[in-house]
Amino acid sequence: MKLSHSFSGALRTFAYFMASGKHYNLKGIDYLCLYGEEPSAIEQVFAIYVNVIELDDKGKVLNAKYAECRASDYLRSYCDPNFVVSPPFEDWETALHNPPQLLDLI
Repeated sequence: MKLSHSFSGALRTFAYFMASGKHYNLKGIDYLCLYGEEPSAIEQVFAIYVNVIELDDKGKVLNAKYAECRASDYLRSYCDPNFVVSPPFEDWETALHNPPQLLDLI
């Protein structure tokens, strides 16, 4: 099974805004330096995004903006210790799942 075009488009758009430094939820936050200096912060952002996003039974994304908001709130709180994420993250949102094997299965 392949990921849906809806998910692919949502992830691509999120990745673009994260890599451009122009995500609308992060105005005024200089986060691009984290890509080279603190990659685990960026890893956590994408983990939250993927853990939170929901798809219907046909693969259509149901909550892309909410997933972006939760992920970007993490990054804002990482960069600005005065920012409080509300509601606080639940463990399942921030879970880092195992990476794939080093060799593809196919």
